[in-house]
Amino acid sequence: MAKAGHAWSRAAAERGEAEEDEDPLDARIARTGCLEQHRQLQECMAERQDWRQCQEQVRAFGACMARRQQRQR
Repeated sequence: MAKAGHAWSRAAAERGEAEEDEDPLDARIARTGCLEQHRQLQECMAERQDWRQCQEQVRAFGACMARRQQRQR
């Protein structure tokens, strides 16, 4: 399965530009422990082109990030 990256990094890849190691935003999200939920949301958005049709993924990502915030307090 192709990596669902951010639009700006996908655009660079499509132009044939080499991506530096990892998308910086993906790296930051990975540190939260919510990378899988984020990728599922990105895949849904890429497939359906409408965030309203991805509410299950939006809620899962939001819940993961909220749990992380609670652990930090």
